[in-house]
Amino acid sequence: MSTPPRRVTQRDIARMAGVSQATVSLVLNNRTDAEVRIAPETRDRVLRVIAETGYAADPVARRLASRFNRIIGVFTYEPAFPSGSRDFFHPFLLGIEEYAESVGCDLLLFTSAPVVDGRRRIFHQDNRLRLADGCILLGREIDGAELHRLNRDGYPYVAVGRRDDADGPVPYVGADYASAVAQLVEVALRHGHRRLTYVSTGTTAESSEDRRRGFRAAATTAEAAGEMSELAGDADTTVDTLLADGITVAFVEDFATAVALESAARRRGLTVPGDLSIVTLGDPTVPVPTDITFTGFRIPREEMGRQSVEVLTGVIDGSAAGLQQRLLACELVEGITLGTPDPAVDRR
Repeated sequence: MSTPPRRVTQRDIARMAGVSQATVSLVLNNRTDAEVRIAPETRDRVLRVIAETGYAADPVARRLASRFNRIIGVFTYEPAFPSGSRDFFHPFLLGIEEYAESVGCDLLLFTSAPVVDGRRRIFHQDNRLRLADGCILLGREIDGAELHRLNRDGYPYVAVGRRDDADGPVPYVGADYASAVAQLVEVALRHGHRRLTYVSTGTTAESSEDRRRGFRAAATTAEAAGEMSELAGDADTTVDTLLADGITVAFVEDFATAVALESAARRRGLTVPGDLSIVTLGDPTVPVPTDITFTGFRIPREEMGRQSVEVLTGVIDGSAAGLQQRLLACELVEGITLGTPDPAVDRR
């Protein structure tokens, strides 16, 4: 299937016409008042490029331009904003930027919020949230009290990732972790695994709870013995415990932990997936050096970023049809770390 051509954006028009994106926006909005002076030849050049490319202004951008500042806030709960291309948040930000640009919105990154207990706080004495028409919230764990206050104040926002109610429903765009984990459990069952365990990070974030729920629903069946375990001690101790308990496949919530378990197994002369299969439940949250393609799933992070802006602009301009809560499907990765258990080995 051929990839559809990328839609021409205002940034493209500006580059081809040799002007700023602001100039393109002024021409598109037919601004001719005394405060805005655009040379006729500049206007003609922009209009010529628009005609040649077949550019059509997004209707969402039109609605936003008529009523709002077209500024979208981005707030991250982690103390440091990510910058590396392999950072977990990087694809989210790419998607946010892409869709914001397509509807003619600027992004405002809130960086002055104070850090309390390792996380930024939205509300403080110099809170500047109202500078933006609405805000996208990013964070592995988002403070429920702050979501409650946003709901109470009626401020437009969208959370990236499913969030529990905060004295009212929370608009979000998340990943369907429960379904992805359940599918992987079903794959393991088809491979002949009957002793499964879930290696948890112990966090209470909604994303972790969704993964656990998917595991419990699929693994606790008449034909399998699905067990939950918390990661305790180092990777070597965990591998010893898994093997002593007769576990044939571990579903590991944290990617870095999965890499550590595989290394610990190799140090013992064991093979993955020969002696122990390992399934990862998402992308790395920090860069992890490994050449192994783990069986697991990928999170649709760029698409979550794009759709979070789409949902937010609908909330801001009033075009959203009711509460928006979207869960996007994850992409399963076949990998090489899930095999068939040896029936000759005593698995208790």
